[in-house]
Amino acid sequence: MTTILVTGGTGTLGRLVTERLNTDGHEVRVLSRHSPPYAVDLREGGPVLDAALDGTEVVVHCATTPRGGDERAAAHLIAAARRARVRHLVHVSIVGVDRVPFGYYRSKLAVERLVAESGTDWTLLRATQFHELLVALFGALARPPVMLLPAGVPDQPVAASEVARRLARLAAAPPAGRVEDLGGPEVRSLSSLARAYLAATGRRRPVLGVPLPGRAYRAFRAGGHLARGRALGTPTFEDHLAARFGDPGRR
Repeated sequence: MTTILVTGGTGTLGRLVTERLNTDGHEVRVLSRHSPPYAVDLREGGPVLDAALDGTEVVVHCATTPRGGDERAAAHLIAAARRARVRHLVHVSIVGVDRVPFGYYRSKLAVERLVAESGTDWTLLRATQFHELLVALFGALARPPVMLLPAGVPDQPVAASEVARRLARLAAAPPAGRVEDLGGPEVRSLSSLARAYLAATGRRRPVLGVPLPGRAYRAFRAGGHLARGRALGTPTFEDHLAARFGDPGRR
């Protein structure tokens, strides 16, 4: 049995990683901003972080926020992990962070570099966007009477549960550096995914693609965030929608 700390352990991915590791018989500690006994804002660090890492052998770093501070959080985690002599740091990132000049992706790439230069043995997994992320995005975009989307952008969503399963296996294995990316089973247009969401939730909205300016949009449109040839996921977006919302015809 291995003692494993999961950062962001109450989030979409971290919660699933924690469940998987517990099922596999590991001693799991959950670190998040509001979850005692290890309630820590990694952007601030502090003695509770050191207590969480005391006796920990492996860290699975899932904590992240698009609001900024990921690099500072990673620096605090890495410094504390070195003090605690953690033997393996597993980090999850996003496919395309080195190809798409998007602010959040640049931050994720900087965190990858901090992990690689940490002096602690490490494993890095990049995954495509989760089904759950698209549901949240489409839910927000469907509020107006017309659903506006970036025109011509493809996507390759993956089940967060499959990413969690892969992370749990990597945490139980020796450090492996950067491993193969994990992508969902289908590359689809964002508009087709949005229409599937609308159908599953029983909403009626026209979907309109809007061209956007900038290098980041061009990189997304070119598929820089896709794991082409790495379609390892199994559940499709429609599978996720059916499990979450059921049959709209029965409502």
